[in-house]
Amino acid sequence: MKAIRVHEFGGPEVMRIEDVPDPKPDAGQVVVKIHAAGVNPVDTYIRSGTYAIKPNRPYTPGSDGAGVVEIVGKDVKSVAAGDRVYIGGSISGCYAEKALCSESSVYKLPAHVSFSGGAAIHVPYATAYRALFQRANAKPGETVLVHGASGGVGIASVQLARAAGLRVIGTAGTARGIKLALDEGAHEVVDHTASDHFEKLLALTGGRGFDVIIEMLANVNLARDLTLLALLGRVVTVGNRGTIEINPRDSMGRDGAILGMSLAVVQPRDIASAHAAIQAGLENKSLRPVVGREFPLAEAIQAQLAVMEKGAYGKIVLIP
Repeated sequence: MKAIRVHEFGGPEVMRIEDVPDPKPDAGQVVVKIHAAGVNPVDTYIRSGTYAIKPNRPYTPGSDGAGVVEIVGKDVKSVAAGDRVYIGGSISGCYAEKALCSESSVYKLPAHVSFSGGAAIHVPYATAYRALFQRANAKPGETVLVHGASGGVGIASVQLARAAGLRVIGTAGTARGIKLALDEGAHEVVDHTASDHFEKLLALTGGRGFDVIIEMLANVNLARDLTLLALLGRVVTVGNRGTIEINPRDSMGRDGAILGMSLAVVQPRDIASAHAAIQAGLENKSLRPVVGREFPLAEAIQAQLAVMEKGAYGKIVLIP
């Protein structure tokens, strides 16, 4: 089969498409024929060697995907050959024509969700659910600010928060992104390229501030985020690309909290809980994965460059 392989950490050019043996499942494992693989910013951090967790090389990138179960190993009971599934973590990597997965990492994909949509589920929606409900403990009636509301995690956060009864305010950097966030459930969206967008955000709360802020670029926004918090407000740092200086008094005076999160360290019970909620949302159609662009598998380099560009719009996927 064809797969993207990384033999050394570095720039996007270290990814190469190669022929590798088809995976074979052991007990408790399944092989999924990949119809679409999700591309996430974290994939670029791992490939560059800057991520805290480094895979043994060579490796195939990608933890998100969707396709059809091809082979099941011994004792697998939750899925069968022929089932449509989405993947929430792969043993062998999803930038490939086939992926080896643990049974616990594959989930039934509703018939109305495309395979590309299925590849847009795990990292965006599990991240958003973890940030909103397992870390920030968001409650109906609270007001949430979603930075970067037009990207994969942003759209997932908007949909989840709106379905849970929160007031949702987002930011985006293009007219197209603003419209998408509004269409997907945000009550208000502010252009974050405007120099006064923080003042506009605070004004939308009547000066009260936000109960929860989902922060996609903490190294740029975190210091200002703390000034936007309501009393007992919480900022969850989902994304970060560098360092920043903050004034702790901006959180102290509000009894505010800065909460970190990473899917890499989430316990299995919490991942299972998140996906139970996600599957329910997919079934009742309150959750609707948005795919922005599709690339052929051989264009993984271009896909990883695109996922780091400004003006995020939905999820980027690879098609084997």
